[in-house]
Amino acid sequence: MFDIKFIRENPEAFDAALARRGVEAHAAQLIEIDEKKRALMTESQEGQARRNAASKEIGMAMGQGDKEKAEALKAEVGSLKTRIAEIGEEEIALTNQLNTFLMSLPNMVYDDVPDGADEEDNKEVRTWGTPKEFSYTPKEHHDLGEALGGMDFERAAKISGARFVILSGQIARLERALAQFMLDLHTTEHGMTEVITPAMVKAPALLGTGQLPKFEEDLYKTGDHYLIPTSEVTVTNIYAGEILPAEALPKRFACYSQCFRSEAGSAGRDTTGMIRQHQFEKVEMVSVVDADQSDAELERMTECAEEVLKRLDLPFRTVKLCTGDIGFGARRTYDIEVWLPGQARFREISSCSTCGDFQARRMKMRTRDAGEKQTRFVHTLNGSGLAVGRTLIAVMENYQQEDGTIIVPEALKPYMGGIEIIGG
Repeated sequence: MFDIKFIRENPEAFDAALARRGVEAHAAQLIEIDEKKRALMTESQEGQARRNAASKEIGMAMGQGDKEKAEALKAEVGSLKTRIAEIGEEEIALTNQLNTFLMSLPNMVYDDVPDGADEEDNKEVRTWGTPKEFSYTPKEHHDLGEALGGMDFERAAKISGARFVILSGQIARLERALAQFMLDLHTTEHGMTEVITPAMVKAPALLGTGQLPKFEEDLYKTGDHYLIPTSEVTVTNIYAGEILPAEALPKRFACYSQCFRSEAGSAGRDTTGMIRQHQFEKVEMVSVVDADQSDAELERMTECAEEVLKRLDLPFRTVKLCTGDIGFGARRTYDIEVWLPGQARFREISSCSTCGDFQARRMKMRTRDAGEKQTRFVHTLNGSGLAVGRTLIAVMENYQQEDGTIIVPEALKPYMGGIEIIGG
C-alpha cells in the first residue's frame, strides 16, 4: 500500500514505477478521489464550526426575545447536522474506494531490479557447487520415492485428490530431519527466534501481507478463516498495529508450518511428483527492521537460505528477479534455485524479498526512537529457509545411487537415528 501524499507530490514518478511492472497509470485517478475526500473533510470542518457558532447564537437570540431568528438558526443547525452526517458517509465511501484501489496495486520495485517480461529475464547473481555427473540416467524424485515405498501419490489422491502425497518410513523421517536441521541452523547460528503460529487466519492478516484482495482465488477458505499460503502471513502480522521501540529492531524469526495453496493459476504445471502441491511444509524466515537496515537484511537473509544448501552440499544458483517475475508486495527479490539432476535443470527452492514499508503501511506497524513522539513505518522481509518438500526432492535426486537407494547427507545424519542410506 502507498502513501497518498507521495502520489500527490510525485504522480509522474509513481506512474513510471508502476509502468515498469506493466501496470497502467493510476496517479490521476487516485489524486482525484483523494481531492474529493479532502474537500469533504474541509466542508465537514467548516460545517461543524458553523453549527457550533449557530448553536451559541440561538441562545443569544432567545435571550433577546428574537424567536424568529432563533427558529431560523435552529433550522440552520438541523440542516447542518444532516449535511455533516451525509458528508461522513460520503467520506467513508471515498476512503474505502481509495484504500481498495491502493491495495490492488503492486509495490514499486527498486531501480536495480532488471526490466523483463518473465523468468527468462531474471539476472543470475552467483552460483555455488558443481552438479554431479552420473554414469547412468538419474531418476526423478517421484520415481525414486515410489520405488522405495516411501511416496504414495495414488493413495493420497484417493483420500484428497490430485497434488497430495503420503510420505512414509525413512523418507518421511528424512523430510522431518530437513525441517529440524533448518530450524536448528537458523536459530543457533543465524540469530532467529523460532515461532509456531496458527495455520488459520482472518482476512485482515492477509490484507496486511498483500495476499488479499488480489489473490483470493489462490487461498483456501473455511468459514471466517483462511488457511495460510505461507507463515509469512502470521509471522509478519505478529506486530500488526503496534509501535516497536527502535532499539528492539531488528526482529528475526524462523517458523516451520504447513502451507496451503489452491494453485489456481498453475493448471497443467508440475502435476507429477511433489514440485507443486496443495499442501506442503516450509521453514519461513521473517525480519522486521528499520528502514536503513532493509537492504543489508535482504542480503543477510538470502545468505542464510543459501547456507542451508551449502551445508547439504546441493548445487544452486541465485538470481535477481525481473519486473515481470517479482512478487506483488516485493521491492527486490532473490530466488535461489537448486539443481535437480532428475530434471536436469535448476528449480526454485527459496524466494527472499524485501517489501520496504509496503506491508507495514497495510498493517500499521511502526517504530519510534526512545524519547521521541514521531513514528515511522518499519520495513518487512520474508524468505523461504527453505521449502522443505523441494529440499527433500533435491536431496533425493542429488544423493541417489544407481540401485535406487539414497545416501543421507552428512548434515542430516545426526537427525536420522543412525540411518545412512535410505532403502539400504
